[in-house]
Amino acid sequence: MTSAEEGSLGLACFVDVETTGLSPRKEEIVELAICLFAYRRDSGEITRIVDRYVGQREPGVPVSPGAARVHGLRMADLRGKQLDTARIEAILHSAEFIVAHNASFDRGFVARLFPVSGRKQWLCSMSGIDWKGKGFPSRGLQNLLRAHRIDAGRAHRAEDDVLATLKLLACCDHSGKTYSKELIERLPDCSDSVGEAG
Repeated sequence: MTSAEEGSLGLACFVDVETTGLSPRKEEIVELAICLFAYRRDSGEITRIVDRYVGQREPGVPVSPGAARVHGLRMADLRGKQLDTARIEAILHSAEFIVAHNASFDRGFVARLFPVSGRKQWLCSMSGIDWKGKGFPSRGLQNLLRAHRIDAGRAHRAEDDVLATLKLLACCDHSGKTYSKELIERLPDCSDSVGEAG
């Protein structure tokens, strides 16, 4: 790869968490998936997955029944599990910005465990793309995946949601523009890849 080609590529990461409940102040992460990907700065095209990690952790608070119904993880599944903090922080440090579907939710949880993520710019694939204007009545991830005929794998499990959302972002709208391009255009300066909070 030439230096010009390398200069035209950026690195970002997509993150998704499963939690014990909805409040980032009281609840905790039980599963985290993070995927570092390369993208073309001019087109927004996701060119390859550079690194990825998925792990679980035993929380200090119980998994609420509502959360367990969504992701299927219970305390017995999580006992003794720990996240690889060094690996996650290395990926976060490598990323110019972070993407999540419903970023305001994920960011609240991730920043508590990994303060470096709170200093990064976040983009939201749920609110940062004009899904309604494209004819999709719901911005919910599972509904968007179904509408694009993308196999969601295990819905509401962090790794499957991350990989499926990256496939979704690689799709094009009616004008031929990738969804990832529309999202990256929300960065104040696409050439510098500095982002906004999702």
